[in-house]
Amino acid sequence: NYPGYEDAWDQRRFEEAFRVDVIREEEDTLEFDMVGIDAAIANAFRRILLAEVPTMAVEKVFVYNNTSIVQDEILAHRLGLIPIRADPRLFEYRNQGDQEGTEIDTLQFQLKIKCKRNPQAAKESSDPDELYFNHKVYSKHMTWVPLGNQTDLFPDADFRPVHDDILIALLRPGQEIDVLMHCVKGIGKDHAKFSPVATASYRLLPDITLLQPVEDEAAEKLQKCFSPGVIEIQNINGKKVARVANARLDTFSREVFRHEGLKNLVRLARVRNHYIFTVESTGILPPDVLVSEAIKILMGKCQRFLNELDSVPME
Repeated sequence: NYPGYEDAWDQRRFEEAFRVDVIREEEDTLEFDMVGIDAAIANAFRRILLAEVPTMAVEKVFVYNNTSIVQDEILAHRLGLIPIRADPRLFEYRNQGDQEGTEIDTLQFQLKIKCKRNPQAAKESSDPDELYFNHKVYSKHMTWVPLGNQTDLFPDADFRPVHDDILIALLRPGQEIDVLMHCVKGIGKDHAKFSPVATASYRLLPDITLLQPVEDEAAEKLQKCFSPGVIEIQNINGKKVARVANARLDTFSREVFRHEGLKNLVRLARVRNHYIFTVESTGILPPDVLVSEAIKILMGKCQRFLNELDSVPME
């Protein structure tokens, strides 16, 4: 039963009012509509996606040798921001104060690379790609070093950076980098490197209403005031007539209000309980999995709150 909806008709109306419609789903991007929710719920959902869905990221960097021009601290910071393709649900949080990682809470990566001259390079060449070997250090040079019995725990695992072409440093002959990295489980609330999304945002659905027919030159002018696809021009009885084709494509530029002949013909509004969400994953987990995990976290928060209410003695 839902509070405030005592009879079956009201409850059915509530259930019909709330819905989730998936509009576009790609490899790392998900666009969906949440209809029938309050702004507080929408914003809580967005903040959970940004700051409370856990991921694995580089936390400690042990520098054995670094003769590049990149300082140790900057190198460690750059390594920490590289997204790691590892399912955080397979690992536990590391206990505070633990110095050594274990197979259940730590992933270990090694980066060991040295720049050398290419003896086969042409003498007149000035291209570093031809003159040197390993002069560009990429994320693909990071290799997973299993801890403990991780080889048995994750026989089919492919732990690695999400992208192989992230540039970490530039080297010259004789320079080298030799570091060991420990990845741990964390959330964006502790550090932005743990955030699983590149962006998670929402906006209200635009509502565009033509207050009276807009025809001919005015119709063409009106179409140019909006984003492509918002206003469509139809040919009716030899006249060009404007109609709203797809309001959700509008970006609310309000350009139409700059034209005296058009500003009183259009009403711009937003649907108050219709939220368009866009979730772009960093690639650690698919966006649909991130949304599912965020919902679980939100449900857990609600359940804890209800449990606290039940534990408070009523006067």
